[in-house]
Amino acid sequence: MPNSPEQFSITPDGYAPKLKRLRQFSGILDNIITIPGTQVGIGLDPIIGLLPIGGDALGLIFSFYIIIEAAQLGVSTATLGRMVMNVIVDSLVGAIPMLGDLFDFAWKANNYNIILLEEALKSPHQNKKADKSFILVFSIGLFLLAIVLVSIPVILIRILWQIFTGS
Repeated sequence: MPNSPEQFSITPDGYAPKLKRLRQFSGILDNIITIPGTQVGIGLDPIIGLLPIGGDALGLIFSFYIIIEAAQLGVSTATLGRMVMNVIVDSLVGAIPMLGDLFDFAWKANNYNIILLEEALKSPHQNKKADKSFILVFSIGLFLLAIVLVSIPVILIRILWQIFTGS
């Protein structure tokens, strides 16, 4: 049959609008501004990460959206796991004061995740779709990570306050 889904080695047309929107969203998060004279891009994710207390948690939530959309598109648990690891590395290292901010400008987790998503969608018949329990555990884990990301700066500020005030 000329129109059978097995013949497509690229993403089916039904995925195209969602994939285009995710690419644009990833570009906003990781590469919205290009530094003049270079090909280096800076996105909202590292800029948001500069905000004290909740910046890294907010970046995590934006990255979480891309992974949820990927799960809805039916990518495998293995691909989702790699995407989650990219976000965890981005979030945890990004939470380290100063060093994390520099890391955020270089590590493009959302772009890496879009590449993983596109590769997974090129051959959907080879992937075992993630089940709902994996997505639930993943969601709970990222929620707990967001709490940790908010807690780290609060604890550091409290420690610095005690050092400087002696109380």
